[in-house]
Amino acid sequence: MAETQEIPKHDVIIVGAGPAALSAAIYTTREDIDTLLFERGVPGGLAAITDWVDNYPGFAKGIAGLDLAIALQQQAERFGAVIELGEVLKIHDEGEWKRLETTSGDMLARAVLIATGSDYKKVGVPGEQEFYARGVHYCATCDGAFYRDKRLVVIGGGNSAVQESLFLTRFTSHIDLLVRSTIKASDVLQDELQKAVKEGKITVHLNITTDEIVGEDNKVVKVVGTDKTANKKVEFPTDGVFVFVGLMPNSQFIEGSDIEMDHLHLIKSDDDLMTTMHGVFVAGDIRSGATMQIASAAGEGATAALKIREYLEGRPHPMQN
Repeated sequence: MAETQEIPKHDVIIVGAGPAALSAAIYTTREDIDTLLFERGVPGGLAAITDWVDNYPGFAKGIAGLDLAIALQQQAERFGAVIELGEVLKIHDEGEWKRLETTSGDMLARAVLIATGSDYKKVGVPGEQEFYARGVHYCATCDGAFYRDKRLVVIGGGNSAVQESLFLTRFTSHIDLLVRSTIKASDVLQDELQKAVKEGKITVHLNITTDEIVGEDNKVVKVVGTDKTANKKVEFPTDGVFVFVGLMPNSQFIEGSDIEMDHLHLIKSDDDLMTTMHGVFVAGDIRSGATMQIASAAGEGATAALKIREYLEGRPHPMQN
């Protein structure tokens, strides 16, 4: 008879490997708590593909997002954290142990931290999916260099759209920034945007909807929209499109579980960052009420790690009778 393979067990499994997850892993592994991180994409999360981080404490001149992500990963791994590329599909509460269905098979953990962060939202128009990575992009630092001396359309009006447009001016000949209503970026970024407008690098188009991304011969050639002010169709010839219209929480894998979410599909927690599934914690951008900042995500990761240590040590939780 073939032997039954034992399910791997860990003290803590962290779902994700962004700033919150890596910060938590630094704290747990320093205290010799066996910690495994599951990451389906790139360690560092969205921070790793952010051009420049200017507001992370301790870096007076700022730091490249990728450099910050690498430093966090190296620090966690130095203390013994293990990062496994794969995906957690479901989490089950089996009392003392939580069973995780993963692409590497089932695993057991005494405690779980969900720190999956967010992904880029899509506009949801014809041509967007068809030309993904062939003219439609969501990461300026990843793909901007392909458009040296080319014309681009950027869709969005928030901080990300303005910041990434400014970054893309390093490569492009011109950018048309399509804004559905008005610019909602911070004052600092709006000041920088105005400089780029005066220099002729960016043209801002307000009250423009994006209706279709059109391609010919397997490449993007224009964006079709509607000028809501004039109530007429408008077209913007382009060599590529970058979309920055917000973030979508990576919480699909807990749909239908006992872990409660809010109306935005962000995960609810108590003051100890524990979810409604006992022994499962949450930190970072995926948590309901999070501020969506790298610095606060790192802080929440550290807090979650300390609360997980208390949980593993058997200290009573406030919600327990």
